[in-house]
Amino acid sequence: MNWLENLFVGSGIAHSIFALCIVIGCGIYLSHKLKIKGITLGITWILFCGIAFSHFGMRLDPMVEAFAKDLGLILFVYSIGLQVGPSFFSSFGKQSLKMNLMAATIVVLGCVIAYIIHLTSGVDIATMVGVLSGAVTNTPGLGAAEQAYADLRGMSNPNIAAGYAMAYPLGVVGIIVSLMAFKWIFRMSLDKEEEKVNATKKQQDEIEHIDIRLTNPQVDGIRLSELSQYCRVHFIVSRLVHPNGTDMVAEGESVLHTGDTIRVVIDKRYKKSIMLLGELTKLDDQLDAPRSLVSRHIVVTKPELNGKRIGDLHVRETYHVSITRIRRAGIDLLASHDLILQLGDRLTVVGEENVMPKVEKMLGNSAKKLDAPNLISLFFGIVLGIALGSIPFSLPGLSQPFKLGLAGGTLIVAILLSYFGPKYKVITYTTTSANLMIREIGISLFLAAVGLGAGKDFVSTLLNGGYVWIGYGVLITLIPLVVVGVLSRLWLKLDYFSLMGLIAGSTTDPPALAYATAQSSQNDNAAVAYSTVYPLTMFLRVLTAQIMIMVFL
Repeated sequence: MNWLENLFVGSGIAHSIFALCIVIGCGIYLSHKLKIKGITLGITWILFCGIAFSHFGMRLDPMVEAFAKDLGLILFVYSIGLQVGPSFFSSFGKQSLKMNLMAATIVVLGCVIAYIIHLTSGVDIATMVGVLSGAVTNTPGLGAAEQAYADLRGMSNPNIAAGYAMAYPLGVVGIIVSLMAFKWIFRMSLDKEEEKVNATKKQQDEIEHIDIRLTNPQVDGIRLSELSQYCRVHFIVSRLVHPNGTDMVAEGESVLHTGDTIRVVIDKRYKKSIMLLGELTKLDDQLDAPRSLVSRHIVVTKPELNGKRIGDLHVRETYHVSITRIRRAGIDLLASHDLILQLGDRLTVVGEENVMPKVEKMLGNSAKKLDAPNLISLFFGIVLGIALGSIPFSLPGLSQPFKLGLAGGTLIVAILLSYFGPKYKVITYTTTSANLMIREIGISLFLAAVGLGAGKDFVSTLLNGGYVWIGYGVLITLIPLVVVGVLSRLWLKLDYFSLMGLIAGSTTDPPALAYATAQSSQNDNAAVAYSTVYPLTMFLRVLTAQIMIMVFL
């Protein structure tokens, strides 16, 4: 029976693979089975299983442990960067800038409180960064802290993972409790909040189509391509209907006359600017003849179109169709002439039905092609991320050069590649399922390796005063959320659902998002707010964890 014993407490490749897999398997099983009122610790159960197995004698070879931890962290962070990259820079727009400011305030307040506790309690800063990452349920922050410490000292610190593990459970609970508390503090009724959302939804900035009958004599005889310059705003004209009912695709050389009706796709913010053209109408109501134009959603799946401008396709001239809008990463974009296409973009195309198959063939529109994994950008992106993370930067006040590390460098490269890659013909598209698979494998390897490395002294640390870290974690969780939650309600006038999404996103906490979205089936404000602040928050969590280790250790 020595072979069986060696699998559990032995050494070698077989033992290492066995240990990692059994820890991951048990952790995932518990994440599905153990729930308290619908709340679960999720995949973090892998960390606790690793600690438990390690406590009873299961260990990894130090080199294998370091490899599994770093590889898992790289895969996890890179997949996050690919996901948030397309919407990262758009999160700094006017509409969402204040929300991101509130999320950044939560991050900074958490760091400040952790540092104050470090000064007053004497707990070393590395442990406090672990407690901080657990209190805000941010695993990439844990990875960044672990890696930054190893770069500085040449060895790992099990107290970082121990602090994370002790603070994490009440971090999950505390975030959701804070969401419930806001409802009581502000005496909010879900029904009244729903009414508030519905009342303001019509005023939100979004792309819409409106129909205008041209009555302004100054536009009589001008070409369609000159219309945007006349109004001094950008919009797309998808259809043109003459007074006799002739329905045609709007082309740049089309000549307009008073009495014509145009269908305009425009940002609501600029709706008033085009009202000088004429009067609102309903296009469908005035057509006597059967409609000959149709609207189709076509997905860009041809790799050679990645990085091309819409104007380079010449779809108006070739097929007499109009691309009116593009949906990318959940965001609607106006299909301007200079907009650069990305693989996976969903285009709304308006034209005659008989030419749509030709347009589909030109764009691809093959979902199967998107299922193929794009491994070149994955591995070369990781190479660039590791290279960037290894570059030393000299900063004032630091005793030695600062490095972004594996987590920071990989995250930055992934964000930049996913956002700017198509401009340089680099394909970074991955399906949601493929991205999720990479992410889950990465975080599973990382948590299993961290747990197996930290479990040896976990119980003794807990009994010898480590339990106090749980209380520190509660303070780090609740104080920033309460302060920023009150400010967001009073200053930004956020509805309850957006407020919950902001809190969940600023802590990158999926269970909190699940709770928030469950509060309403009539709007998606919680999910929208979560996705608005998530990219910047994730970036700041990784960066601040490294900075605290580098500066204060």
